[in-house]
Amino acid sequence: MDLLDEIRLLVGENGLLVAEDVRARPNLSWGLGSCPARAIVRPKTTAELAQVMGLCHQYKQPMVPWGGQSGLVNGFTCEPDDIAISLELMSTIEQIDRKSGTMIVQAGALVQQVQESASQAGSMFAVDFGARGSAQIGGAIATNAGGNSVVRYGMMREQVLWLEAVLADGTVISSMNEMLKNNAGYDLKQLFIGSEGTLGIVSRAVLRLRPQPKAVQTAFLGVNGFDELTGLLQRALAELEGKLSAFEVLWQSNNRLLQAESAEHRALLSRVLLEQEGADQVRGKKHFVEVLSCLIEEGAVADALLVESDAQRTELWALRDDIDTLVRILDPAMIFDVSMPIRHMERYVDRVELRLRQEVPEARNITFGHLGDGNIHLAIGPCRNRSAIEAIVYDELIPVHGSISAEHGIGLDKREFLPRSKTPAELALMKTIKRALDPEGLLNRGKVFS
Repeated sequence: MDLLDEIRLLVGENGLLVAEDVRARPNLSWGLGSCPARAIVRPKTTAELAQVMGLCHQYKQPMVPWGGQSGLVNGFTCEPDDIAISLELMSTIEQIDRKSGTMIVQAGALVQQVQESASQAGSMFAVDFGARGSAQIGGAIATNAGGNSVVRYGMMREQVLWLEAVLADGTVISSMNEMLKNNAGYDLKQLFIGSEGTLGIVSRAVLRLRPQPKAVQTAFLGVNGFDELTGLLQRALAELEGKLSAFEVLWQSNNRLLQAESAEHRALLSRVLLEQEGADQVRGKKHFVEVLSCLIEEGAVADALLVESDAQRTELWALRDDIDTLVRILDPAMIFDVSMPIRHMERYVDRVELRLRQEVPEARNITFGHLGDGNIHLAIGPCRNRSAIEAIVYDELIPVHGSISAEHGIGLDKREFLPRSKTPAELALMKTIKRALDPEGLLNRGKVFS
């Protein structure tokens, strides 16, 4: 009996995919490629997951954890001798406790599923991004996902109270406490949040819920320059009294491209998608309009479109989230996810665009992103000189003390550039932790660092 036969006994026929069922799954970001792995294992419980991983450890079998495969850095890519471990059958919402503001979920639950379950219970799960319908909670934890509401609620790390994870040898580390405050020793969950499945596979989590906002006000604002943009952010943070939940920026290059190429979007010239959440629609809107009127009178905002319906709000967010159109227009395109102190953003984008014109003149850059949390995205294409473009984007982060990854992780794509964001001492410590938890190097080998 070989390893796959033993795994089949543990998870059943439905829990083990081989041959064409494996090759039908993608192996690269954007749903590309054909998975060459030996098999895909689909456990249904933490116990099954632990047994499977224990067996793989005995056989020294490399394992690649799979979430919803919505990541953009090829963090789930398999080699022919790998076994992929998918948590797609572990998608149960186990408990919602409104009194404590917590939710217990299995890691395979979709982000949108978690959002909807929280909403039905009168609460809110605060992490939100465009891939909500395919991304899994376990993957969002493993990559410390960000999204559209970080400016108010923080990254995925701030939404995870405790979690359960399985180490490479099958050991279950279960810290499923529901307490907001717990300083009993090392906070072990932090080892797994953002580790991209290289230290263990998250199986369950206790998530923090927030009060569901009863009122949302949205506006699309035109700003004349970057100085005005950063000033607007600080004014919004202060004058909206802590209610600012989104500050999304579309540089003019993004707006012009989408308006010209996509019939799905109305022609809007503004650059900032601003949103606040609150408890009272009438008071909230009155204050929101007063703040915007003041900003317009002072010249801080050139023009403003105040959203009056859910349909308008949906349209604006669709404009912000329409990455597919950018990829199609710039094909072949590269999407970069970087962060830096806000004061350096204009200089950084200007430097990148100058070097692109000089060194890769056929490529266009479209800039958009969250900005309020220091994160911007660059869509560059057509990309026929990948290495030259990567060098420009990542080299220019060094003088502004930026990060090569704001919210998508490292995976395979950014591995060689990690020293631009981590010191030798930091990298050495990361490798020490990896060796301690996965001495055989079986978990997501080759991802993050060699």
